[in-house]
Amino acid sequence: MRLLVLGGTHHVGRAVVEAAVARGDEVTTVNRGVSGKDVQGAQARQADRTDPDQLRAALGDDTWDAVIDTWSRAPRVVSDSAAMLSGRAGHYGYVSSRSVYQWPIPLTADESAPVVDGDAASEEWEDYAAAKRGGELAVLEHFDGPSVLARAGLILGPYELVGRMPWWLRRIERGGDVLAPGPRDLPLQYIDCRDLASWLLHAADAGISGPFNAVSRSGHATMESLLTAAVAATGSDANLVWVDPEVIEAAGIEPWIELPVWVPPYGEGASLHDGNVSAILAAGLVCRPVEETINDTWRWLQAEGDPPTAEGRPAHGLDPDREREVLASLA
Repeated sequence: MRLLVLGGTHHVGRAVVEAAVARGDEVTTVNRGVSGKDVQGAQARQADRTDPDQLRAALGDDTWDAVIDTWSRAPRVVSDSAAMLSGRAGHYGYVSSRSVYQWPIPLTADESAPVVDGDAASEEWEDYAAAKRGGELAVLEHFDGPSVLARAGLILGPYELVGRMPWWLRRIERGGDVLAPGPRDLPLQYIDCRDLASWLLHAADAGISGPFNAVSRSGHATMESLLTAAVAATGSDANLVWVDPEVIEAAGIEPWIELPVWVPPYGEGASLHDGNVSAILAAGLVCRPVEETINDTWRWLQAEGDPPTAEGRPAHGLDPDREREVLASLA
């Protein structure tokens, strides 16, 4: 397959390029060349795609069997690429987000759940949900051909820029008593970036079209299996101290941000780990064991160091003093 990846140097984009090169695809990437690193075996072209003239020059007169796009900012940029590639690419894979659903997302929501308003021509990106929905609309409005809108939820695995699992791994590496947010059997729903990459390539091969909740089934892992895997991966002497959600909330600790991945099993946030994924599982998504995801993330951190905090995103993790205070209150 002749594949174009818009981006391709970090997280899902890098995983897509590596998977495509490994299976023998002819891969072209277009990015600014200022963050991440190009994957050996791909033809790298540099352009700032926010400038339509630069993007047009980078694309030249080439055609591709498929394009994969991970853009998360101004929807107008997706509109430009979708319009330029319409008739020149056979399939468009856009990495969207479950954030496009109206909040609070209903429990067990499938792809028919109500979505936020978006504008394919918008230059705004501070509202992440609206920007991703605008990106979806940009593909639907400007690309004449089959396309998938991969509404990813929590994305873990190597190359993660958000910093969720990197924070947990570094915290557990330090050892000692670690505040482990309960309940232990809290079902998690996430996707390894490499499994998302493999599915996007499969979707392009098969001409799959439509929106898909792109995460594992709920309970593919639990909070306990995730953190236990992190202890094993790091070889740490960390002691997981399981703390009830009510105690965490009473302490004013913010779910998802201060305790990455975790949300209490009740309230509005519970739907983040409870989406209906029957469509994407029927369409061929396969998810690897949590232990493999955590082990490989740790190896990546050891090899390449901690990622910088992504621009426009909050730093993740719990202040050590606050952690000690909560643990001391349990004694």
